[in-house]
Order: sequence, then C-alpha cells, then structure tokens
Amino acid sequence: MAGLVKKAPKDGMEFLPNARRIAAALLDFKAKNIKAFDVHALTVLTDCLIMCTVTSEPQLKAAYHGVRKAMSEIKVLPLQSEGAFSSNWLVLDYGNILVHIFRADAFEFYGLDNLWGDAPAVDLGLDEE
Repeated sequence: MAGLVKKAPKDGMEFLPNARRIAAALLDFKAKNIKAFDVHALTVLTDCLIMCTVTSEPQLKAAYHGVRKAMSEIKVLPLQSEGAFSSNWLVLDYGNILVHIFRADAFEFYGLDNLWGDAPAVDLGLDEE
C-alpha cells in the first residue's frame, strides 16, 4: 500500500530566481498585472504561482514563447503546458512554478489572484509602468 509523501519543508524561496526570470520575460512582451504568490505552504502542487494579463492573441503567443525561450536558455523546460493560443488562458507548468497567462477578461472572470490572495506575495523585482 502506497503511503502519502509529505512535501519537505522549505527553508526559503528557491524558486525566486526563476520566478524573476519568468516575470522579466513577461514584462518584455508588455504583459500587465504581473503577480506572484508563494503557495508552498498552501498546496502540494507547486511553490509559486505567477499570473499576468495580455490584450490580444498575438501578445498571448509572444508572452508564452518569451517565457519558454527565457527558461530554455537556462535549460529548464516546462513539464506541461495547457490551453490554446485562441483561448483566453494558457498555463506553463515548471514544477515549482506555475505560470498563468490570461487575456484580461478571463483574468477578471476567474479571479485567481483573489483565490490565492491569502498567500504571501512574491517580490518579483519588476518596475512595471
């Protein structure tokens, strides 16, 4: 009988360098409302959630490919990606970081930032305009 495996306690935010790299890539492609939450104490699924909004399908594609390129430069590939460019929401799963790229209307509708609002915000070191 398989037992449950408890997630090892974290001694810090090991995900922070990669989260900042992802956020910088999103900002390069003019994504807005870039937010990150440290959720390691709230879920076993991931340690960090990053979310942002874009205004169009071409911008959705650009942000998605920008994140993938930035991470592949350091030899980190997503474990999974979900969604379609024609949809309003794409997800990239990097294991300890989940990246959600939303069209603005979907971001408002799903309200993930409110769902995870109790989690500590992560300082991504961005200077968003």
